[in-house]
Amino acid sequence: MTTYASVSHSPVSHSPLHVAVVERNPLLRAGICAALTAAAGIEVVMDTGSAPGLGALVGAAAPDVILLDLDLPGSAALEVCRELVAGTGRRRAVLGMTGRGADAALVRSALLAGVRGCLAKDAGGPEVVGAVHMVARGLMVAGSPMDQVLSGLLTAGGRTAERQVLPELTRREREILDLVARGFDNRCIARTLTLADKTVRNHVSAVLGKIGVSSRGQAIVLAREAGLGTSAR
Repeated sequence: MTTYASVSHSPVSHSPLHVAVVERNPLLRAGICAALTAAAGIEVVMDTGSAPGLGALVGAAAPDVILLDLDLPGSAALEVCRELVAGTGRRRAVLGMTGRGADAALVRSALLAGVRGCLAKDAGGPEVVGAVHMVARGLMVAGSPMDQVLSGLLTAGGRTAERQVLPELTRREREILDLVARGFDNRCIARTLTLADKTVRNHVSAVLGKIGVSSRGQAIVLAREAGLGTSAR
């Protein structure tokens, strides 16, 4: 499991993390809930197997992290993700779950919809618990489904998108986005380019605004499709 640092970091809190689990398979949902409940510092405040009415349920339960089944029928998962991420009035981390052979387009769409990463549904309890804590701290989690998608984007010959996605970036901003797409956090970028941490944070924020995304995960997808994020650059 890979983690990518977010643009900002949430303050450390000693209160339990409130987690909602949305998984259509009842046995799998029960197992996930059991693993989370047994973990220190986590409280499962809601679990359900369907999408209808989920927005209202989440609003009432007020979770900090939502584990979302990306394999819900049709486009339900993506619609739910957009609803939960946009205009909720509070910051919530949505962590997608799908099979290891997940459709690349689905994972890509989920990242663009605002999920903070993806986990394989057969991930072990400790991996799920660790991922929940990481996304709650503002980190991005890349389990095997997401790693497969990002690797695929590297070989997809997507450089034709660079003219469309990156025309307004300065040379420095494109350089920083390249490092973001390679998995560097802000501190590593600062060391690599000999810049102050604050300068890097400002550049990353400017890049996100210019390419029209709100999360590091979305930026990584677009950067990879534009051909950035390879060690050969």
